[in-house]
Amino acid sequence: MSDPSDQSTEASAPAQAAKTTSTEEVFYDGGPHPMDLVLGLLAALTVVGIPLAVGAVVRALWLRFRITDRTIVVKGGFLGRTVTTVSFGQIREVRSVSRGFGLYGDMVLLLKEGGALEMRSLPDYRRWRDLVEERCPGKAKAASRRSGQAGFSN
Repeated sequence: MSDPSDQSTEASAPAQAAKTTSTEEVFYDGGPHPMDLVLGLLAALTVVGIPLAVGAVVRALWLRFRITDRTIVVKGGFLGRTVTTVSFGQIREVRSVSRGFGLYGDMVLLLKEGGALEMRSLPDYRRWRDLVEERCPGKAKAASRRSGQAGFSN
C-alpha cells in the first residue's frame, strides 16, 4: 500500500505542468498614457475643454489594457466593471491613429464577427499595432496592410 502523501504529489505534478504550459506572456498591463490626462486637464482651462477633461479623468481611473501573447483584454466602463477579451484569431483588421503629439494613439480592432474593440490613449500604440498584425491570421494582416488608409475611416 502506498503512502497517501505520495499520491497527492503525483496528482499535483500534472497540475503544475498544466499551469506552466497555460501561462500567458504579458507584454503590457496598464492604463492609458499619462499625457492623455495632462492634455485633458489643460483643455479644461477652457469651457469647451471640460468634457474632454472629464473623459481623460474617467479613462485614467477606470480604463486598463492587458496585452498578452494570446489575448487582448480591455477593462473599462463604470468603475472598470466591463471586461472585453479578444483572441488574436478573432481579429479581422487593425486600424490606428496617433494622438498626443505621437506619444500615444487610439487603436481599433475590427473583429471577424462584425464587432469592434476600441483602445483609446494606448501607450506605444505603434508597437502594439505591429504585434497584433504579426499575430493575426494571414488574411487579417493582409487586409490591414492593403487598406492603406490612416485613421478609422472606411
